[in-house]
Amino acid sequence: MSSFNNAGKLTPEDFDKYIFPYLGASNKNVLVGPKHGVDAAVVDLGDKLMVVAEDPTYGLPSLGFKKFGWAIVHICCSDVACLAAKPELMTICLLLPPETQKSVLQDVMTTMNTECKKLGVSLIGGHTGVIPGITFPLNGGCTVFGFTTKDKLIVPSGARVGDKVIVTKGAAVEAASILALQYPSGLEKKFGTDLVKNAQEMFYDMSVVKDAMVTREINGVSAMHDATEGGVLGGIYEVGNASNVGMKIYKDQIILTDEASKICDFFEIDPYYSISEGTLVITVSENAAEDVLKALKKEKINASIVGECVDKNQGMQLFETDRQIGTFRFPETDPFWAAYFKAIEYSQEIK
Repeated sequence: MSSFNNAGKLTPEDFDKYIFPYLGASNKNVLVGPKHGVDAAVVDLGDKLMVVAEDPTYGLPSLGFKKFGWAIVHICCSDVACLAAKPELMTICLLLPPETQKSVLQDVMTTMNTECKKLGVSLIGGHTGVIPGITFPLNGGCTVFGFTTKDKLIVPSGARVGDKVIVTKGAAVEAASILALQYPSGLEKKFGTDLVKNAQEMFYDMSVVKDAMVTREINGVSAMHDATEGGVLGGIYEVGNASNVGMKIYKDQIILTDEASKICDFFEIDPYYSISEGTLVITVSENAAEDVLKALKKEKINASIVGECVDKNQGMQLFETDRQIGTFRFPETDPFWAAYFKAIEYSQEIK
């Protein structure tokens, strides 16, 4: 049997073969279970729905421990928010390598406490312990619970033909910020300190909780999805695939910051397929699209209309201006990973 050689999520094919057939007993109260492009489950509790999502969060030495704590809360809450449920409860499994300083755990927990309070989330349990075999603190699994009602639920598989596609913040938010944090010296020599500092600050854009809480209030929104691995185009593909619709996307309408463009170019990766935690993909009826943009702008969240949902038979079309330049799909491997390992090598060479 072959091994898993690529970093990141399993491919859809591996998911279908090794995960989907082995889901235990069926339960009639599970309204949304495991599905490509859907990052949270929905359980019917009778008078309300419970939305549940789980995520690991990898720790990176370049982030520091406070950013690690921030990322745990916001990345894990984002998947629940994408289904229009307000995150309310959280459990966490924190794994620490041997000899970890107690001040490290203090930094992680105090930051998580602060961010949970900002979002109105209660940390209700989990597990924390020291475990051999890891070299940096790891969120082995954070579970977030949110609640909504059937009439308010929005699922990533709800996009409809004719809907407009809106993207917040733009491409490669996470890729650009992490690479700037990992290899600041080399990037500063190439692009200057201001660009690198701005890219590093993009780290705090790696959350769609606010984006989703604003968007869910607009009538006509049919789907929301966080563009994580696979980037903006990967996220749009997942929404289309899950919703059984095609997509007509204008690449030049997707926001691409100067920081993301230059850093991705430096590492020779495609920003439109690079991990972009914090970028929300939204589908909405044509007559409500401007209302979504206005609501986001009021909260100082940049967004743009990048295309529309079309009949499935038209496939996933990619345009620039009025010229079709090809098609797109979910990448087998997010290009960020190769760039990240390259950034580590560059950093070690400098040392």
